[in-house]
Amino acid sequence: MTALLAIDLGTESARVCVYAADGTPLGRGESGYPTVYPRPGWAEQDPEDWWRAVVAATGAALAEAGSPAVAGLAVATTASTVAVLDAEGRPLRPALLWMDARASAESAATAAAGHPVLAYAGGADAVEWLVPKAMWLARNEPETYAAAHRITEAVDYLVWRLTGVWAGSRMNAVCKWNHDPLGAGLPEDLYATLGIPDLCDKLPERIVPVGDPVAPLGAAARRELGVRGAAVVCTGGIDAHLSLLAVGGARTGLVSMVSGTSTAFITEIDTPVFPPTVWGPYPDALNAGRWLIEGGQVSSGSVLTWAGETLLGRPRAELPHLIDEAAALPPGSHGLLVLDYFMGNRTPLRDPRLRGAVLGLTLASRPVEIYRAAVEGVAYGTRQVLESFVGGGVPVEEVYVSGGIRHNPLWLRTTADVLGRPLRLVEGDNLTLRACAVIAASSSGQAGSLAQAAADFALPTRTVEPDPTHRDAYQQGYADYRAATDATREIAHRLTAPPGSRAPV
Repeated sequence: MTALLAIDLGTESARVCVYAADGTPLGRGESGYPTVYPRPGWAEQDPEDWWRAVVAATGAALAEAGSPAVAGLAVATTASTVAVLDAEGRPLRPALLWMDARASAESAATAAAGHPVLAYAGGADAVEWLVPKAMWLARNEPETYAAAHRITEAVDYLVWRLTGVWAGSRMNAVCKWNHDPLGAGLPEDLYATLGIPDLCDKLPERIVPVGDPVAPLGAAARRELGVRGAAVVCTGGIDAHLSLLAVGGARTGLVSMVSGTSTAFITEIDTPVFPPTVWGPYPDALNAGRWLIEGGQVSSGSVLTWAGETLLGRPRAELPHLIDEAAALPPGSHGLLVLDYFMGNRTPLRDPRLRGAVLGLTLASRPVEIYRAAVEGVAYGTRQVLESFVGGGVPVEEVYVSGGIRHNPLWLRTTADVLGRPLRLVEGDNLTLRACAVIAASSSGQAGSLAQAAADFALPTRTVEPDPTHRDAYQQGYADYRAATDATREIAHRLTAPPGSRAPV
């Protein structure tokens, strides 16, 4: 029997699954790694930790599966999580995690560049993307930047560890590096304008479409991972973006909402639209001839983790009881409002300097009420994103939901109620891992086209209907959320200014 190997490098851990050729999971493994937060808004990881975790998780998954021969494998990671490497692939500094927001000034500078390729990015690069992060390195750590042989995405780093080949995913290149597959490719003139004229030389030489084979698994990686068989490494990409391959494939009006530490909203359209409230439209990022649209909340599940574990001090094992307590409260009965901008706003406001808030506290406020308000605040952020899709001309007909939200029934139900629309909850499995299995099946010849493999591997769903009796409370709560965002913006910007540079009131 030949199998498929899927690798998902997430925010907190590497997750690996071995699948049979028909998509049946055979074995799983997971191994974590730490994140360091040197300053507010900064987040870093060690790329060597990623590889150690991948090796451990792969060994566990293969052992559980009975060590079958592997026909193909694919990798997905967070993005842009940026590694800075020497000529031997060794880290020169910790990697900048996707959520790292230090490059806000550099992100703003891209908006002033006026380059035509930025139309595919809503007019500017977001603070999380590779280009602003590279600009920050060049400005603030020039010796490290100059010494860097590679400045690359986590997914491309792992592909190099697996194959010895530097091959960039076209998905990441289009969505995070301003690569134009319909025109000049990598925009060297834009990079020069932004003060990083040599960035092209530091990026992977090859840019490969999602689903195409890169190379067979290298001998060194084969030994470390314990893999046997042909093991063709196939091009993956951004974890959430690939989720469209795990819900039956992209079709107009279908939005995949992956809600975990953050929430990503991904859809594809046939005809491009250019609202400034979304990321995209990205040409050929996933499927050739189509345009990918992205929206996101940079902090969603992480806000609930903060509220439950950090602020309220509840151990993780006790969170289900806290969730049940909070679910018993009527919507809007607590008089509290939480803004979910703990690490800024991805879309539609595209403002990395917004910050979270808890409004309405009194000496009578109870911990369970704060948690309930946090859940509602995250749901309001979700509504803000999907409303921006519709307002920008992006159709939203079906919303498929996956990720950690399925383990929190209050978060799931509140989201449906705040949106006022049914949600199609994907049952079981990790969508990113399944999408990697779809890629591996197609690219290794175990299945037909990428579209056919996506249809064959689609997971079942169940529908979560909104409660109409909660409509009025959440309409008022959402209106307050939008008003409070406007009212606190100037204060948030002042609070996030570097010490010593804050203007007096």
